[in-house]
Amino acid sequence: MKKILSYSVVLFVLTVILLLIIPLPAAIVDVAIILNISLSLMILVITMTIREPLEFAIFPSLLLITTLFRLGINVSTTRNILSNSGSSGQIIKAFGDFILQGNVVVGLVIYLIIVLMQFIVITKGAERVSEVAARFTLDAMPGKQMAIDADLNSGLIDEQQAKARREKIQREADFYGSMDGATKIVKGDSVMSLITTGVNLIGGIIIGLVQGGATIGQVATTYSIATVGDGLVGQIPSLLISTATGMIVTRAVAEGSLNEDISKQFTAQPTAIMISGVVVAILTVIPGMPVIQLLMVSSGLIGGGYYLSRKIQEEPSMAGVGFATAPGGEGPAEEAAPEGGETLRQVTEEEYYKDVNNVYNLLTVEPIEMEFGYSLIPLVDESVGGRLINRIVIFRRQYAQDMGFVIPSIRLRDSSGLNTNQYSIKIKGEEVAKGELLVDYFLALDPENPEMEIDGIETIEPAYGIPSRWIRPEDREMAEIYGYTVIDPLSVLVTHLSEVVKQHAHELLTRQEIIHLVENTKKNSPELIEEAFPNFINYSLFQKILTSLLKEGVPIKDMETIIETSLESISETGLPVKDVDALLERIRTALKRTITRLYCEDGSMKVITMDAELERTMVSCLSKGERGYYLALSPEVLQSLINQITVQLKKFNSLSQSPVILTSQVMRVHFYRLIDQFYPNVRVLSFNEIANNIQIQSIGSLTLESSERRGA
Repeated sequence: MKKILSYSVVLFVLTVILLLIIPLPAAIVDVAIILNISLSLMILVITMTIREPLEFAIFPSLLLITTLFRLGINVSTTRNILSNSGSSGQIIKAFGDFILQGNVVVGLVIYLIIVLMQFIVITKGAERVSEVAARFTLDAMPGKQMAIDADLNSGLIDEQQAKARREKIQREADFYGSMDGATKIVKGDSVMSLITTGVNLIGGIIIGLVQGGATIGQVATTYSIATVGDGLVGQIPSLLISTATGMIVTRAVAEGSLNEDISKQFTAQPTAIMISGVVVAILTVIPGMPVIQLLMVSSGLIGGGYYLSRKIQEEPSMAGVGFATAPGGEGPAEEAAPEGGETLRQVTEEEYYKDVNNVYNLLTVEPIEMEFGYSLIPLVDESVGGRLINRIVIFRRQYAQDMGFVIPSIRLRDSSGLNTNQYSIKIKGEEVAKGELLVDYFLALDPENPEMEIDGIETIEPAYGIPSRWIRPEDREMAEIYGYTVIDPLSVLVTHLSEVVKQHAHELLTRQEIIHLVENTKKNSPELIEEAFPNFINYSLFQKILTSLLKEGVPIKDMETIIETSLESISETGLPVKDVDALLERIRTALKRTITRLYCEDGSMKVITMDAELERTMVSCLSKGERGYYLALSPEVLQSLINQITVQLKKFNSLSQSPVILTSQVMRVHFYRLIDQFYPNVRVLSFNEIANNIQIQSIGSLTLESSERRGA
């Protein structure tokens, strides 16, 4: 039995198809007509009570089934009318007698008005609304997808919620696309109804006259009753379904059911109701108007509007009433009632910001933001194959594994302030990097000595500043043959983002993240954490240690070693910690294997060294300030150093290793701070930070030139 019920729709459709072939008795046709009217009423009521179209997502398919059912009934009734001298059941006869009431011409005119009203007004309107809704839903999909991705990256929703929202957007697009086609079925049904009416009337009169036995008036009356009755039993369900179609495709901006929305939105406008009552009362001055009826309606409108106005005024005032923040926190939303939570009225922007707490919503600053021009949206929009979010997830996971720090969520949004091909990267609300991509091209990095030049649009690679050019996809293989490194636009974007995040990682390490990292370490080393925090190491000091390591590209993944070394050093020197630089150097020495791994290839590390005389000179130039020692070189020595470093760094261009300058432990931090403002990507290491089993290969040296010796 259960299996039969699971195929009930299939059996119903097959039965409908049989109606087109098998003649049915008038009694069974009456049952089919009653079922058709009942089903149409049920569908109309459902469309008026749902809150959103997807709650009745089967409607397009149901529209096809009900239309097929009506056509099957029309065929059966037409067969009975033409073969049984105008008789096709009691329902058709009852409808025909009720409409005609002895006057064939008036009855046919009324019937034609009903048919044309449905065809021209309701069906045509529903068809147009469906068409526009389908087009705008599809056009809005990229923006909706980006909004979901932005909420996901900002942490407002989790992966499951994002997945559910994406599925809903896809279902909406499919639904409105199906409705666009389904409304054509309703339109065709209306046309078919007119054709069936003509066939029944003209064909019936011809058959009645040919068979004889009755006058032309009797024949016309008999077949007119049957035609109008048959047309009405088909048009009433069709009218209901057409109305339901219009209802469901116009529910896009609804917040509740149709009954709830009408009640809520009409009762929220008492002034408009009272004004309408006054205008109706003024109509009584026109001669011949029904004064009593007008005054009854007018008094009802004025009284109802006054009652609603008093009811709204009696509601609690704004004091102490919260606001539901508008999406994105960008403006006032509707005022929320303290108990029922129902919307009372719309508030203006000025009223919204009278509450000082709402002003704080404007102060939120995202840790990382990316803004895109219109042409770059396909790189982000997953519905059209965009893979930026997946690549960001992979980068975040890899960075966490390498550096021991989870970068915060990245908010993605489109921006009308950028050119169509531009993107912008912001850290804490301020732009730190900007680039331009050509989505339909590939970026070819210029080699040092290309075999041949390839045609393309010259540009600069945004992450590393390498001269390059945008080439067409068909030129990719040829460019690789000529020695160019070819990169797709998405990889260019992700690489730029990753480099910006690495450069600013120390700015993104907040106090909250510090606490999170400590708590995560506590799972494996609870005794160590309990001993260190907060008796010896406070979170402020620990944040300074970790941000200093991250700024110089040192991973903080080995949290236990960092904490143990800090604890050991503080135990020796005592509290408070006066020399944070010395503490950092001890931690870096403890992390020598990690640091060595970053800049070592095949057991060898290529470095730029510093001669002894230059280092002695710099030691003598150390001066003590309010925040500790700093390197105060003469302008001549500083300029000479910068020129030498510029020359020496070119030797690393052909190497995959990052530039490294090797100094003594005493000078390392001071020399780093000196050159960081000129060469932020150059790493300064001390001999104590290099593992013993590594071979150091000097490829250049910084010296104190003769003129500088005399000056020194």
